Amino acid sequence: MGQRGDVYRSGPARLNKALDSKNCDVREEMEEGSEIAQAAIFEIIENQIRDNNPREVKQTLERLLSEGQTKEEAMKLIGCAVAVEIFEIMKYKKPFNQSRYVENLSKLPEMPWDENE
Repeated sequence: MGQRGDVYRSGPARLNKALDSKNCDVREEMEEGSEIAQAAIFEIIENQIRDNNPREVKQTLERLLSEGQTKEEAMKLIGCAVAVEIFEIMKYKKPFNQSRYVENLSKLPEMPWDENE
């Protein structure tokens, strides 16, 4: 995979280093946007848990907690599966795919985008 994928895969530390090396002034805006996006995704997850729809979201949260994840870590992992669906809807104008979403939840903590590695 190219450099962009490498930065995403290695997490925030590498992204911050890449931004520092380019003396980017956009980090603050990126962090603020990320916080807003994370809050929106957490709200989606909380609504799904409250409504028990799909029920696999609550089951996944409970499983991740029992495997030693903190609630915040578990929510972020579930958020990755939500983000895949948001990406598909926004980029490809495809409808929500509950089957793919549930499958991605079942594979956590493995990331949905790591399946071909």
